[in-house]
Amino acid sequence: MTRYLIASGMALLLCGAPLQAAETTPQQQKMTVCNQQASAQALTGEARKSWMSQCLKKRAPEEKGLTPQQMRMKTCNVQATEQMLTGDARKTFMSACLKNNGQAPANG
Repeated sequence: MTRYLIASGMALLLCGAPLQAAETTPQQQKMTVCNQQASAQALTGEARKSWMSQCLKKRAPEEKGLTPQQMRMKTCNVQATEQMLTGDARKTFMSACLKNNGQAPANG
């Protein structure tokens, strides 16, 4: 009986963990944006470390009054511009990117 209770308790804890992990802090969002920008620039090694350091030191967009949706829009817009997308291709990319919380779509 004790084993069953312990196993049930562990199962409840494990099921609750993904719910907590889904919430991101402003710092995690900032890290994600900086990583995306470094990847878009194809930075590696010391250049990437330097970029990340400088990027993370900048004031976070939410400190400038941007909402999370505005931050996602800005990130996706930068990515679309870097890929030189226009017209329908840009609209499609932006839609997919915004649905993925600012992450570039897997196929493009």
